[in-house]
Amino acid sequence: MGDSLSAAYGIQTEQGWVSLLEKKLEQQNSSITVINASVSGETTAGGLQRLPAALEHHKPQWVLIELGANDGLRGGSIEAMRSNLATMIELVQQTGATPILFEMLLPPNYGTTYTRLFQQSYSKLSEHYQVPLMPFFIQDVANKPQYIQADQLHPTAQAQPLILARVWPVLDTLLNN
Repeated sequence: MGDSLSAAYGIQTEQGWVSLLEKKLEQQNSSITVINASVSGETTAGGLQRLPAALEHHKPQWVLIELGANDGLRGGSIEAMRSNLATMIELVQQTGATPILFEMLLPPNYGTTYTRLFQQSYSKLSEHYQVPLMPFFIQDVANKPQYIQADQLHPTAQAQPLILARVWPVLDTLLNN
């Protein structure tokens, strides 16, 4: 469950880090099937609305929750975002699946207090629900112009293998436990 960062916005879907993850798992003869339920522009409210049907339909073992960036970029309520993410975590846990929360960060122009509270939401949710937290997964490319599209927000196709390289060690450990 994600937004444009996982939906391969502005690039071919097969170039995105989620598709690269699927290919990596296939190369390892893994029986894990990857379902990319990411939607460009998605907020936590939209993800929460779509989640029950996705859980029912796919019956996943793990759910990667990569949402919140659009809430923050729109200056939305941090409390509402946190509540939506909490409910998503609870819904996933109720099915017996393991949620994996992806930390999101905002640019500093949103102000010190807002960006700090936004970021802290993820660690607090991870601690409260005892769920794995993937540190800001585009950290290695976010501030490197050569890896960001002209919109100044979305990683290029060339950045996607670097994103997977950051995500893989965390997921590999979780998926093989």
